[in-house]
Amino acid sequence: MANIKSQIKRNRQNEVRRQRNKAIRSELKTQVKKTVEAVQAESTDADEKYRSAQSTIDTAASKGVLHKRTAARRKSRLARKLNT
Repeated sequence: MANIKSQIKRNRQNEVRRQRNKAIRSELKTQVKKTVEAVQAESTDADEKYRSAQSTIDTAASKGVLHKRTAARRKSRLARKLNT
């Protein structure tokens, strides 16, 4: 454990950020999984789930959890799956 006051605070901040990033990443994976399942089942609400996943990906990119190009690549792959 750190003895320096600023490092103790930094550790607290890092833990809060880690939990937040974990929640965002988990939600992202859930949305993408639901979208892929809807596309494979040829569900009628696949388009709506795609929009939801796309929004989640954009949120993750804006929060810094994903790089913007990674987000673009994931959205592109989802769109490709939806359109085939």
